[in-house]
Amino acid sequence: MTSFSSDDSRSNLAEFSVSELSGSIKRTIETAFDHVRVRGEISGYRGPHSSGHAYFSLKDDKARIDAVIWKGSFSKLKYRPEEGMEVIATGRITTFPGSSKYQIVIEQMEPAGAGALMALIEERKRKLGAEGLFDPAMKQLLPFMPKVIGVVTSPTGAVIRDILHRIADRFPVHVLVWPVKVQGEGSGEEVANAIHGFNALQPGGPIPRPDVLIVARGGGSLEDLWSFNDEIVVRAAAASAIPLISAVGHETDWTLIDHAADVRAPTPTGAAEMAVPVKADLVAQVANLAARLSGATSRQMEIRRQGLRALTRALPSLDQLLALPRRRFDEAATGLGRGLELNTMAKRRSFERSASALRPDMLARRIGERRQRLAERSALSERIVERMIDRLRARVSGADAVLRNLPGRLRAQTDRSRDRLEGLTRRADSAVANDLRASRAALVGQERMLQSLSYKNVLQRGYAVIRDASDRPVSRAVALGAGAAISIEFSDGRVSAVTEGGDAPRQPVIEPQSAPALPKAATAPRPAKRTDPPAGQGSLF
Repeated sequence: MTSFSSDDSRSNLAEFSVSELSGSIKRTIETAFDHVRVRGEISGYRGPHSSGHAYFSLKDDKARIDAVIWKGSFSKLKYRPEEGMEVIATGRITTFPGSSKYQIVIEQMEPAGAGALMALIEERKRKLGAEGLFDPAMKQLLPFMPKVIGVVTSPTGAVIRDILHRIADRFPVHVLVWPVKVQGEGSGEEVANAIHGFNALQPGGPIPRPDVLIVARGGGSLEDLWSFNDEIVVRAAAASAIPLISAVGHETDWTLIDHAADVRAPTPTGAAEMAVPVKADLVAQVANLAARLSGATSRQMEIRRQGLRALTRALPSLDQLLALPRRRFDEAATGLGRGLELNTMAKRRSFERSASALRPDMLARRIGERRQRLAERSALSERIVERMIDRLRARVSGADAVLRNLPGRLRAQTDRSRDRLEGLTRRADSAVANDLRASRAALVGQERMLQSLSYKNVLQRGYAVIRDASDRPVSRAVALGAGAAISIEFSDGRVSAVTEGGDAPRQPVIEPQSAPALPKAATAPRPAKRTDPPAGQGSLF
């Protein structure tokens, strides 16, 4: 019977390094799960990383698995991941040896059924509605007769032909078509960029700015119309400064752009009918209004003509109007001659009265009165001038007296300033002297304190300081060995010494000190009083 030790049994097992074991597990998992479909709810999604990759997790009510979408696959996804969205992901399982974790690398992803898409649409509708993008107060009115219409749709489908044909039948206008993809990857961004592009056109530029926009697409499934539920498209439609008509799908198809647009059309053809009126109807309406205007003008002219005839009959004749003025003229002409005679007589009497007052003696008396009045005023003026001269002379005299007394005043003010300056100088000298005395007294007190705290005062009382070869104070005898060079400092100087010791050194006996030890200056220990020194005990001297 052969026995085996535990070491022999362990040696039969294959040994792996950590890297080899992790690589083997990675190959096994990737081989067994190279193509899987996983259904779960997106958790922890924060948008694509700066590198373009997207990292998040898929979970259900019992488990959770990490997920990653590489940059190349992320750009090809038909539906972008969103937090809380339930999806079916197709990809492969792989491991990350650096952290002993496994994850699914997603290559394709789609919502988990139409119910999930509708729930996602409702959630997005509530979010955008809370921001006010669907507010009816933000809706714009469509222009009645636009000159330029911008259409955002696919250039190859039947939708653009139906719109152009309907506009040409109703009211031919200038139509600008911005070609875009209406489904598939990147279609939402193209539609949003087209709306922003039309709004960026300047009025009067080389490309005319549309008066109304039509965003159109034919019918299809919910997945086919998904691009028009993108948040970027809804925000672009709500921010459009140009009135926008949404014509996506058939009448029963609803997308989020229908809520953000100013007007929703049931079909693309209906959008064309909303954008322009019927030219024939307008021509007929204008002709009808022109006929009504012509008839109303004729009737109004006839009514005014009849009223004018009635007013003419009510007016008096020319002879009746001129009878009274003619009589007044005749009466005035009859009294004109008599009035001229009376006026001439009145003027003559007034002239005679004025002439009677122009006698020589009266003129001489008036001249004398005027001369006397002039002399009185001249005398009065001379007296006024003399008084003014006296006042000015008095002011000059006063100013002269002030100027003569000015040097004395200045001298007195200078003397007062000098006295004040001398007083301030004496006070300053006294203050400086007092300050010096106080500083000198404080310095003397500090010097006394320093002297009282100095260890040299202790040396004068009979103590000494022992220092080693490095000139450091020695406070304990055990710090010195036999043959150590020391110096002993007394109050009047220093002496050098060497310690002695026998073959069996003993601890020195140190008497208790009567005074407290000074900082950094210890007193020399006193040996015990003995008649003979013990054997092996050295002496310091």
